[in-house]
Amino acid sequence: MHVTRFDSAPAYEAPNHFDMRCLRLQGKDAGPSTQMWMGMSQILPGGHTTLDGSPIEKLYLVLEGRLTVVSELDGRQDEQELGPYDSCRYAPGEKRQLVNRTNRPVLVALVMANAPPPA
Repeated sequence: MHVTRFDSAPAYEAPNHFDMRCLRLQGKDAGPSTQMWMGMSQILPGGHTTLDGSPIEKLYLVLEGRLTVVSELDGRQDEQELGPYDSCRYAPGEKRQLVNRTNRPVLVALVMANAPPPA
């Protein structure tokens, strides 16, 4: 078993993330994990990510607040608002964007696979 205490979870910077504070809870620099890692982000009012794709599947779980999630796949765009305990999955290659359009912070958990090692 590997425990990461919230108070000592390492912060990380993610590209194309604005007005967000990201912490690693498990995996990568937060401890051993062979298949996946888990993070948590606080998204300030107006905070967002850009609409980008990734080859890795991603799972998001809203813990606090209201989060707008945008997706684009095969030229079709979808937008949904998630509240506490709502979750969403982004498929590999699906473009995704997270936006806090409220005046309150949003707390969201992320789980995704470790990137495969370079060939």
